[in-house]
Amino acid sequence: MRFVHTADWQLGMTRHFLDADAQARFTDARLDAISRLGAVAAEQEAEFVVVCGDVFEDNRLAPAVVARSLDRIAAIGCPVYLLPGNHDPLDAASIYTSEVFARHRPANVIVLDAPGVHEVRPGVELLAAPWFSKHPTGDPLTEAAAAAAPPAAGVIRIAVGHGGTLPVGAQDQRLIDVTALSERITAGALRYVALGDRHSVTEVAQGIWYSGAPEVTNFDHKETGSGSVLVVDVPEEGPSTVTAVRVGTWRFASREFPLSSERDVAAAVGALSALPDKDRTVVKVGFTGTVGLAAKAELDREIEALRARFAAVELWERKTDLAVLPGEAELESLELTGPAADAAQELLGVARSGGERSADASGALALLYRLTRQEVGA
Repeated sequence: MRFVHTADWQLGMTRHFLDADAQARFTDARLDAISRLGAVAAEQEAEFVVVCGDVFEDNRLAPAVVARSLDRIAAIGCPVYLLPGNHDPLDAASIYTSEVFARHRPANVIVLDAPGVHEVRPGVELLAAPWFSKHPTGDPLTEAAAAAAPPAAGVIRIAVGHGGTLPVGAQDQRLIDVTALSERITAGALRYVALGDRHSVTEVAQGIWYSGAPEVTNFDHKETGSGSVLVVDVPEEGPSTVTAVRVGTWRFASREFPLSSERDVAAAVGALSALPDKDRTVVKVGFTGTVGLAAKAELDREIEALRARFAAVELWERKTDLAVLPGEAELESLELTGPAADAAQELLGVARSGGERSADASGALALLYRLTRQEVGA
């Protein structure tokens, strides 16, 4: 038996660093990932698709978002099982019980809206654990697995859950008990555990997987392996085989660069410029070190130029500690006189002091340099 395991579509997701144009393209990409997922299911002759929670970003979405999402799911040529997660729980305001969902729900969509066993076909079952609130007191999957009677002989049972996993030796009833699930896999009561919530493709234990998100949601220093779905083969006997297939097209790249000269600035800009698919790439960049006024001015110009090419360029503030310390020659090249020259010397002294105001002073000197260069160019 073969199926597609996916999760964390979070349809309707927005990102504060995207402008209106980039956000529209990002929204469309999340819908396009559903279509590519459907193509994978067709090519692999999967019996069904299971989405392990957080299908939608929130229960309060515009009707158009829900309707367009369901239209994409309708085009998938097999049953699609949707599990409510922490973003879209089965609470009083649930999307899954809304009028717009009922109106546009296609025939191939099955909402796993009750904990326990759901038959896919004779011989294949899903053990579902939907969320009924954003903050349950216990883990729905651990509870559902404990309450379910063992499957009949020869029946393939797949557990479908959402949430964090319990580290070995730890105790937290709100987290999925991996040890208990592994014991059920060993005993044959479960053949595979499909999880959602972690956006990176992750094998927690043999037969227990997070599929990751089918389209990127966070930067690559936090999220790895996103942009894929898992094709799962469950044989009559033995462990399941899992293959990750890429369906995402966006990238959120975080990069750090030490700088000490204009040559370093050129190398950093070159590395960023070499990233492919810029209209579908968001860059978070951090700079450290000490540079002169000319190097800082060049860096600012190049970053501004890159912003026109990428979906977005963000300053990684936590990884940025860049001092601007001009030499005497650079200050003299500005040809300042009178109070302006005195102010520049005072700023230079503060910048070199390393005190609390040194960063502000460095920034002021860099701004003074840019303004002066513009006046010279004019």
